[in-house]
Amino acid sequence: MIRTLGALSALALVSSAASAQGPTYAKEVSRIIQAKCQMCHRDGDIAPFSLNNYDDAVTWSDDIKRVLNLGIMPPWKPVPGYGDFRDSYALSDDEKQTILSWIAGGTELGDPNDLPSDSVQAGPWPLGTPDVTLQVPAAFTPDMGKDVYRCFVLPDAGFADTTYLSAIDILPGNRQIVHHVLIFQDTTGTAAQMDGADGNPGYDCFGGPGIPVDYSNIFGALDSLGGMAGWAPGQRTHLLPDGVGIQIKQGARIVIQVHYHPIGRTGPDQTQVGLYLMQSQIQKRLYQIPVVNMTFQVQPETVQDVTAVFPPFPLPISAQAITIYPHMHLLGTHIKADLIDQHGNVTPMIYEDNWDFNWQGAYTYLNPIPIPTYSKVKVTCTFDNTSSNPKNPNNPVVAVGWGERTVDEMCLAFVGVTLDVDPFTVLNQIRPVKQ
Repeated sequence: MIRTLGALSALALVSSAASAQGPTYAKEVSRIIQAKCQMCHRDGDIAPFSLNNYDDAVTWSDDIKRVLNLGIMPPWKPVPGYGDFRDSYALSDDEKQTILSWIAGGTELGDPNDLPSDSVQAGPWPLGTPDVTLQVPAAFTPDMGKDVYRCFVLPDAGFADTTYLSAIDILPGNRQIVHHVLIFQDTTGTAAQMDGADGNPGYDCFGGPGIPVDYSNIFGALDSLGGMAGWAPGQRTHLLPDGVGIQIKQGARIVIQVHYHPIGRTGPDQTQVGLYLMQSQIQKRLYQIPVVNMTFQVQPETVQDVTAVFPPFPLPISAQAITIYPHMHLLGTHIKADLIDQHGNVTPMIYEDNWDFNWQGAYTYLNPIPIPTYSKVKVTCTFDNTSSNPKNPNNPVVAVGWGERTVDEMCLAFVGVTLDVDPFTVLNQIRPVKQ
């Protein structure tokens, strides 16, 4: 009996020592959650619960285990090896195993002295309080049951001169109905003339903000067509690299196009835009290049690849790719972007092999991707337009082409680039062909 008790005591000591050597919340798990989860799982943000502290993590530990095993969370979509991006919140295999081992070991707190300093930011802006915050002047409530595209002219930002920004963030006023937001600038006053003409805040703007496109040079066309920034569900905003800025022209008014999807519910929305001024000298301006195919048709009961290429003809211009924002709707399953130089060499830019419309985003490269002269960017979108696709919004299945409604599709990637040349001595001579 004494021998048996001794053996049990020894086993208990070994088990206790093993438990003590396992991961704890204070030393390991809290740091992973801070770095990879709290950008969404914090008070007032998009996630359904917060992970601000130990008690939160223990309360939701069963759900954490479930989504980690299913690969649902964190929702980092780019496939490794297709572009290296800043601020990745993908979990490494070691990080995932650390959390699962912590849960399996009893969710131990550990030594409170090992806890990191609190990183949870108060308020709704992940980058901190913007230097300038602009809000839609009056709340707008879209009619329920149909997609609504409404443009709003924001108040004057108060910039006396052309200004450069290191980031633009967007805070939807009603996340339940805001499908996406695009930001433009208007130096013509056209948007202000249309604003409120029908007696409601803003104006209808299906297809675009209605701002005249400057086709006199490629810069004017890109300013009008490429926009300044955008927001869609799941997107997180990041600061641009030092020296790179988004231009707001002197006297321009910021116009936002809000796509509302009030299906089954509606309510007032008063979206805000946060502007973050550059803290360093401007060296290069960021241009948003739309790589887009607007002429495709995906036939019923087919899985089909669609490609988009930019530029449509070789250009003697070199550049640096800073950001990329791929975009499709509900039929999309895969999206890939490749840089192809004049010799046919391919540099992967991004690949998402499990597209989820609710978790899309703009990604900033860890190091800019050089774009040599005479290169092109090719985007390949894969669409599943079959009745077996549970995300197919059309019943019965129909042919689907380009369009801004949720039941339509898009094959698009905005590539944020800086140019390696003096734009006004080279590109002003390249005139885009008006479509």
